[in-house]
Parts: sequence; structure tokens; C-alpha cells
Amino acid sequence: MLEPLLAIEAETGASLRPGTDHQVAHTRLQWWAEECARCVRGEALHPLTRQLAAASNEPRQLAGLSGLVATNIWDLAQATFETRAELLGYCERWAAAMIEPLIPAAALERLRPLGATLCELELLVAFAPEALAGRLRLPLEDLERCGAQASEAMQQPYSPALAQLLAQRHQALRAHMTSTLAALEVSLQMELRGLLVWVALTLHASSKAAAALPALPRSGGLTVLADSWLAWRGARQASSGRFAIERAART
Repeated sequence: MLEPLLAIEAETGASLRPGTDHQVAHTRLQWWAEECARCVRGEALHPLTRQLAAASNEPRQLAGLSGLVATNIWDLAQATFETRAELLGYCERWAAAMIEPLIPAAALERLRPLGATLCELELLVAFAPEALAGRLRLPLEDLERCGAQASEAMQQPYSPALAQLLAQRHQALRAHMTSTLAALEVSLQMELRGLLVWVALTLHASSKAAAALPALPRSGGLTVLADSWLAWRGARQASSGRFAIERAART
């Protein structure tokens, strides 16, 4: 199910590409909002949503699919998070679409926070390019609390206050993700191996980003070689029930 979810995320996210006409982007997202609703009703039209529906075991798995459209509409408007509650709501909408369908029903309540944590961590990994695109990935209340200004996100190296805030959030999110998955039983590791590989890649990217502060790469992400190697290693470990989330966080 992960493959069609990632493909649908890419399709909806295409509306944010630089140079896309704003009206065309809104029209595209409106179509996808309607398609997500059709998919949940079992009436999907697009090949990707049909593939997703065929891979789904339960209707509840796709109930949050429209969260992909909601977060893209927010980003298209370049809306700013005023509070941490707003940022959490954004991350939870994304997680309901992208992560919760991958988690077995019996483990959903226990692992539900993982999705929002993964989302926020990915936003911070891409902090520099997102800021250049006009999307601030920290809530204003956090910036105000630490004495930083929103405009500082466009200036590198970052001020000591902003760099410290970013480092603290990276550390807190990695710790939360690590504690959530630390006691994951072998059977779930094998069932969630695709998600665990994704987590390992994000933890690695977070560690690199935090180490680079007070400046960040303007492109974000991993190298192709590192990406491939970490994915291969994570998949092998998860398939054998030996996935070590603490090691992934440090790599």
C-alpha cells in the first residue's frame, strides 16, 4: 500500500511546483479532493486511487486520505502556523492519509503519534528549501518564545536563537520517534518494514541537518548512495525482526 500512497502524495504535491499557475493548482487540488472522497466510497477513477483501494483491507484505512489535499491547500496558500496546535493539526491530517493506512488496526492507537512526528521531522529536514519557497515550518509562538523572528528563516547562517530552536526540535522529535518504536515486537517489524525504512531515512536526514546547524543545505534530503544503502539495510533488519531504531537515529 505504501507505493500508491507515495505516488498519490506526489500527484497532489505537483500543485506546489514553482511556476504552476495558482488557479490551475487549485483546480487540480479540487479534483483530487473529489477523487479522495470517491476512493473512500469505493468509486475511485484514477489508476493510483484504484490501486490503493485494491490494496486496502479495511474502509477505515482510507478515511483520512483527503488530508493530503488539505495540507497541500495550506501550503499553496503559504499559510503560517501561529501555534504548535496548528502545526500538530497539519501533521495529523497528513499522517491520517499517509501513515495510518500502513498500521494494523490492533497497533493503531499505540503507533498513531508516529505519523505526526514523522511529518514534523520531515518538515524540519527540508526547513531551508521550504523557507525559500515561502513556507515557514515552525510555529510563530515557538519563534516568539525563543526570541527569533520569522524573517530569520531566510538568512543563513541562522541566528543562535533559531539554530538552537531547530536543534531542540530535531532532538525532541527523534527521541519521541525512538521511544515509540523501541519496543516494537518482531511480528510488527516485519509487517511495517516499509514504514521502518522510511523512519530510518528520516532519522538519518534529521541527524545530518541538526549537525549542520547553524546553516542548512538549500536542497535538503540525502544523497542517492546514502538513501539506497540505508533503505537496503533497514529493509533487511525489519524483515528479520532486528530493526534497531536507536541505531537508525544515530547513523
